[in-house]
Amino acid sequence: MKWFIKPKYTIVKTQAKMEPDTTQSQWVRCTCGSVLYAKDLEANHKVCTTCGNHFRLSLTERIEHLTEPGSFKAFNEGITSADPLEFIDGSGGYVQKIKKAVEKTKTNEAVTTGYAMIGSHKVTLSVMNFDFLGGSMGSAVGEKIYRAIMKSYEESIPCLIISCSGGARMHEGILSLMQMAKTSAGLAKLAEKSVPFLSILTDPTTGGVTASFAMLGDVNIAEPGALIGFAGPRVIEQNIRQKLPEGFQRSEFVKEHGFLDMIVDRRQMKETIVKILDFFVN
Repeated sequence: MKWFIKPKYTIVKTQAKMEPDTTQSQWVRCTCGSVLYAKDLEANHKVCTTCGNHFRLSLTERIEHLTEPGSFKAFNEGITSADPLEFIDGSGGYVQKIKKAVEKTKTNEAVTTGYAMIGSHKVTLSVMNFDFLGGSMGSAVGEKIYRAIMKSYEESIPCLIISCSGGARMHEGILSLMQMAKTSAGLAKLAEKSVPFLSILTDPTTGGVTASFAMLGDVNIAEPGALIGFAGPRVIEQNIRQKLPEGFQRSEFVKEHGFLDMIVDRRQMKETIVKILDFFVN
């Protein structure tokens, strides 16, 4: 059991910079079959002009889309994952996977946290990055989100979390599952102080993230068509040996069954959030 007392996360001195992806093609094919000019798609916040399909946004795009220009100031950037279980699988070790993810995304972890302005409101903003190991939540991700929640608690400013995750990170075993309780406990303290928490669920939001902080918002908002659930549809079908209904676990289905408050088109998301913050804060 010696491994259990090792640090669950590491603080490094170097800070990775967020950089735009310049490798995209000039043309993008949507699931509806439409071929879209990449620049037109970006100008429309990556929403298909034909069918309204919401493409995934990068970390930088997500922050720029929602916050006032230049207002985002990251904190706790030095926190990154340790390897408490010395995890090794058929495709290599956990440490190597982390290094590759850092090189790919130019960030240290699957969530970036910081202060931001949305309209006239100062908030703490946590944005999960699916490009970093599927946006999975390990000890470092849980720690960063918890610290962001505590900054909201200490300063009495709204807390926003944008989820985009495959769930808890298997490479850390029970230590990753413990983050579900830690983040939920932080939000319970926030609720006691009546500090608003807005949860924004994007495609996909699944597993332990859905089963913890993502569904605990004072207002739970999802983008259209986002996959939201605990176990994936294929896993459920294999277990119950039944065909699932059309649109199962998509935003519209989840809202119909009472787990969401709102589904908001990305192009109206910032305006909607400002109105909600105006209601809670003013």
